[in-house]
Amino acid sequence: MERSSFSIRRWVATVVVIAAFAGGALLSQGFRDWAGHTVLGSPREPIAIAQNALPVSLGNFANGFSAVIKPALPAVVNIRTSKMVKPQGNQMSPFFNDPMFRQFFGDQFGGGKPHAEREQALGSGVIVTTDGTILTNNHVIDGASDIKVYLSDKREFKAKLVGADPKTDIAVLKIEASGLPTLPLGDSSQLNVGDLIFAIGDPFGIGETATMGIVSATGRGQLGIEDYENFIQTDAAINPGNSGGAMIDIHGNLVGINTAILSHGSGGNEGVGFAIPMSMVKPVMDQILSHGKVVRGYLGVHIQDLSPEIAKAFNYNLSGGALIGDVSPNTPASKAGLQKGDVIVKLNAQPVSDYVDLRLRISQMAPGTAVKLDVWRDGKTQPYTVTLGELPEKAQAEESNGTESGGGLEGVEVDELTPEIAQQLNLGAGAHGVVVTSVDPSSPAAAAQPPIGRGDVIQEINHKPVRSLSEYRQAVASAANQPLLLLVNHGGVTGYSVVQPH
Repeated sequence: MERSSFSIRRWVATVVVIAAFAGGALLSQGFRDWAGHTVLGSPREPIAIAQNALPVSLGNFANGFSAVIKPALPAVVNIRTSKMVKPQGNQMSPFFNDPMFRQFFGDQFGGGKPHAEREQALGSGVIVTTDGTILTNNHVIDGASDIKVYLSDKREFKAKLVGADPKTDIAVLKIEASGLPTLPLGDSSQLNVGDLIFAIGDPFGIGETATMGIVSATGRGQLGIEDYENFIQTDAAINPGNSGGAMIDIHGNLVGINTAILSHGSGGNEGVGFAIPMSMVKPVMDQILSHGKVVRGYLGVHIQDLSPEIAKAFNYNLSGGALIGDVSPNTPASKAGLQKGDVIVKLNAQPVSDYVDLRLRISQMAPGTAVKLDVWRDGKTQPYTVTLGELPEKAQAEESNGTESGGGLEGVEVDELTPEIAQQLNLGAGAHGVVVTSVDPSSPAAAAQPPIGRGDVIQEINHKPVRSLSEYRQAVASAANQPLLLLVNHGGVTGYSVVQPH
């Protein structure tokens, strides 16, 4: 009996050992595959990529988080910039400009031409390569004639601007050094609300500072801070001087670049800070390092959100989507057959949540990319394939939200659109409609979303073309007291607005 029991135990032990070896081999292969993830990889730059995103037991931090923060601190730098600023007019007291005074004392008191002054600013940055590539915010170095970087070991370097992208507020600097400490790039798409994060920077120039908080939200947009927004929101303290600093996760990986705060005029932290996620920073940085600038994809449409009122007017009953208010001529969208009034509901089989989502995703694609769009039109969804162009500078207004156009009824005065007025309003050839000459601030049109303004041209009312005052009055009269769906041309770009009668 004892011999039989001993044999069974040996057999069980052998099976356990074999299983352990097999499991270890599988885990090893899995880690190697994850480490080579193409989203985070960079073939040209020796940038460290995070290799471990496994959950961390908070029991490992019984004495605090120094094990995470201490290794990260040397990779965060202080950035000081300066530029010459010309004063606006003569800032001296009128007394010094008095002819009698200057007859005796000349210009020795500064009564002559105003002198340019040197303006200095502070910010932070993050070292991402051992040979001195540094990430920061564009607004930290914008317009600077001199950029200096100070390391945690007190060394000072003069930095060169490799390139910047004001539309995402990202800039890349380079200092001549080697063997520098760096932060590995993490995967910001894996962040969840409630995750612990740390913000590191140099607030107010007092020195390197780390603060702790949680991820309050992800995918924050429509804040009006940058052209392209997809912020991580946090309650970690971020103050002036923190801009360009690091947001790191519990593993010590760089997941964002600290950028802005909402302070309601106080200028200090109120628990609502924002960081640009690495999912946006990394592609921008790679393009700057490769080409010196960022090149974006371009559809050629003016898009806007689908408010409940506009969705009802279109009998649109799907969720999400981006409404096309206008299609620019000779653009990828026009060549593919897209039309004003279409709603883009999917991009490459992935749902489009709103116009911000569509605009951001298109901007991150390269010109020449063929994209598949699911487009809702007249109650049916149909596929379109569009080959993206390159976003020109003048197209920024077309790719932005259509919140500056509007339309209306009661309290709105209109007039015929003459060729002379059309030229003054920068409208294209063949533009039609009636031009708005005034709007009563208490009218339904002024309360519409988007609101109407003087100089807007109403081109359609409830899908009926408006080419004259008589057609305008007829369309208004036929609508009776029902909501109006207006197609309005504002500065050459059209968009939809719904006006609800009182």
